Amino acid sequence: MRVAASRPPPAHGTDPAPSVNGCLWEGARTMQGDSLFVSVSVTARRLAATALAAGALVSAVTLPASAADHDRAKVEISRVQYDSPGRDDRSNRSLNGEWVELTNTTRERINLKGWTLSDESGHTYTVGRFHLNGRATVRIHTGEGRDTRTDLFQDRRAYVWNNDRDTATLRNDRGRFVDDHSWGRHGGRH
Repeated sequence: MRVAASRPPPAHGTDPAPSVNGCLWEGARTMQGDSLFVSVSVTARRLAATALAAGALVSAVTLPASAADHDRAKVEISRVQYDSPGRDDRSNRSLNGEWVELTNTTRERINLKGWTLSDESGHTYTVGRFHLNGRATVRIHTGEGRDTRTDLFQDRRAYVWNNDRDTATLRNDRGRFVDDHSWGRHGGRH
């Protein structure tokens, strides 16, 4: 960029800090005649600003997602049977008819140890030592039973999920939200 200067060039051809309209321009060079080249510092500043902006954009695009986002993309509450079939007689069979299914949507095996599943009333089940294989589903039953690779049991003697309305919330081992599923007056959102 050329800026017209009203003063003559110095005798040696360089001016460490020439003044144009009251502004000092560092790194400017004078040319023969009445023109002043200020492109060195202005261009350097523009290039630096462009490089910083491009670097910030690349960083934002390539940064990994947070752990919560990462888990959220991998495991979801796929189904909920909140009203066990038949009479609610608190038998173990009836309690185990109430369950929540978690599905691993990836091909990777995921460690669920320390993950929690809770309802609106604060009933919380913490998963023990368990790995959910890729593309697999595990059903978490309310009642008592022996854990397998497809079924886990909360070992409760009372129902957890309300039949009229409730929300099942899944959190990872750091307590971060992963997924939820609601029914009843909540509008059945997932």
